[in-house]
Amino acid sequence: MEEKIRFAAGNISKKRERVALYAKSGTDGQTTEDQLHELRKIADQKGWQIAREFVDQSTSLSKGRGQGPAFDEMFNGVKRGDFDLIMVWNVDRLGRSLRQLISFLDELHSKNIDLFINKQGVDTTTPAGKMLFQMLDVFAGFERSMIQERVKKGLKEAKNRGQRLGRPRVPFAVESKIRELRSTGKGIRRIATELRVGVSTVMRVIDKPL
Repeated sequence: MEEKIRFAAGNISKKRERVALYAKSGTDGQTTEDQLHELRKIADQKGWQIAREFVDQSTSLSKGRGQGPAFDEMFNGVKRGDFDLIMVWNVDRLGRSLRQLISFLDELHSKNIDLFINKQGVDTTTPAGKMLFQMLDVFAGFERSMIQERVKKGLKEAKNRGQRLGRPRVPFAVESKIRELRSTGKGIRRIATELRVGVSTVMRVIDKPL
């Protein structure tokens, strides 16, 4: 009985019952209604059930991080795992830069949410389409490696120049004053406020052996 229940649950998941459509006006002549019409037709053919539709017009696009208020609302839904699948007309609707696009794809992958992009023929509900997410893992790993290499190289070059690494050393006079105030029983936060230094600085001086 339990196996039958698990099998049924798997079939429900494959039906993609929580599909979100996203449309945004662009320069390719496709109106948002044109995009939605085509995506609805495809969803109907595949037996996918549309739960939400998000639309951003050019006049509503935000100037900051987001693509627009509707995109931001959809992205929040993605973070909560509200959907099984996101459908969009063209890949350029999902990000103004490659970094934004990768960030969005990474969020989808982490939440096990599929992606359908009509114009580029991307469909991660298929084995071939899932290669997109696999390649994303490869590029993400490559980027992390490159960042680590740059950090190591920077530290090595700084060390060769004789540059002191880590946090700047606290002047001896300040260290002495911290120890003096601490010996009177004053608290760490009070000392930090009085000497206008960070709490972590006070703690580091106190813990430092004489």
